[in-house]
Amino acid sequence: MDDLQIRREDGSFYVEEGGKRVAEMTYSLGHDKKLAIIDHTEADPALRGRGIPKRLVAAAVDWARAEKIRLLPLCPYAKHVFDTTPDYADVRAR
Repeated sequence: MDDLQIRREDGSFYVEEGGKRVAEMTYSLGHDKKLAIIDHTEADPALRGRGIPKRLVAAAVDWARAEKIRLLPLCPYAKHVFDTTPDYADVRAR
């Protein structure tokens, strides 16, 4: 694909280009730190066709598996990705 790196810091997965965030998916952790609620996904229109938002969701899934937490996709885009990717069912909270 391309060499963009997805980074994570508390509350977001993101991609930077030229020192500027060009794509971001935000989440909040529940009190017990066992649930992350995905609440927003956004990407610069110039990134269209590169699958960056879907890669942000995939990065969150990898993170959730590693940390043994569940994801609740409230963001319409993330919800669509979960609805159409059965392999993510193991980390999806309902």
